[in-house]
Amino acid sequence: MALTKIERKKRIQKRIRKKISGSSTTPRLSVFRSNIEIYAQVIDDRSGKTLAAAGSRDKDLKGSKTNKSEISKKVGMAIAAKAKAAGIETVVFDRGGYLYHGRVKALAEGAREGGLKF
Repeated sequence: MALTKIERKKRIQKRIRKKISGSSTTPRLSVFRSNIEIYAQVIDDRSGKTLAAAGSRDKDLKGSKTNKSEISKKVGMAIAAKAKAAGIETVVFDRGGYLYHGRVKALAEGAREGGLKF
């Protein structure tokens, strides 16, 4: 039986989350990518709280007329700035079942440039 695209992605997400877990000292940087937008959250899995969040729909990023990869890089820098303000230096990167390529890679590079370590 062939899996649908959504089922396959959920299976990959489960496999990744078995290995990756965020704590208060090293939270998880989770990425969600839609066809148009991209979002990132810094999550403490032990307490179940989101410590910082950024997305391409934020007011400071919404007006920029650039391509999606450049916006993703700006989102990475924004999440790094918000995490730094919350006192977070290191994170565990969770690509969310997406390939580490294109916009996901641009977000990760932006977060690294912003000062996060992972």
